[in-house]
Amino acid sequence: MGDNRRMAGKVCMVTGGGSGIGCASALQMAHEGATAVVIAGRREAEGEAAAEACRGAGAESVFIRTDVTREEDVEHLIGETLSRYGRLDVAFNNAGYQERRAPIEEQTDAVYARVFDTNVRAVFFCLRHQIPAMAAGGGAIVINASVSGIRNPNPGFSLYNASKAAVLAMMRAAALENAPRGIRINAVAPGRVVTDMMLAAGVGDIATIAAGLPLKRMGTPEELAEAVVWLACDASAYVVGHVLAADGGFLAA
Repeated sequence: MGDNRRMAGKVCMVTGGGSGIGCASALQMAHEGATAVVIAGRREAEGEAAAEACRGAGAESVFIRTDVTREEDVEHLIGETLSRYGRLDVAFNNAGYQERRAPIEEQTDAVYARVFDTNVRAVFFCLRHQIPAMAAGGGAIVINASVSGIRNPNPGFSLYNASKAAVLAMMRAAALENAPRGIRINAVAPGRVVTDMMLAAGVGDIATIAAGLPLKRMGTPEELAEAVVWLACDASAYVVGHVLAADGGFLAA
């Protein structure tokens, strides 16, 4: 019998894979039979730990230190992946940054640059190098966006919201360009999920936020990982240019 796990035989890459949704997704890919999971990120200790966890789940795995806002780092990441494993089947472009909550007039040029460099320009760099790596055999790319790029009634995150709206527009155009080549590009839009990035941004009281959601609770990185793996696997073979909101009903409310 063949391996019916959803990532069986695939070489996968996760940026920002050392923690949160990225780490949970990388580990889920390993559990689902991935041949290899490449962890990319800036924090070595976290990245190495994530790679070790993936190896424990049965996949080959390596951490490659990468600052995705530097194109030379992204180029090195793709080159190393191809050198080690011979191909790239799945990429989850997960690395992101959310500013500290503040009115727009209090945000600085430096904060603007960091938000857009990480959430938009870095995805552009990744797509520009991942797509040629997949061109011969097709593949699936998932971008971590946010419900904030669709609708966000909470003030104070104007730059993050705008960056996520921008990356969704980029995703849709790239999806249409590359679907004929057998490369599917989609996005996952997390809602209120407890991660280090969310906590660092000062979003507010977690219990109050959870009480306002239809499910009356926050999401977990592991629940988002399920959505990511579904978009990346062959079960979603007819899904292109889609934004899957895993948000506990936030957008429906």
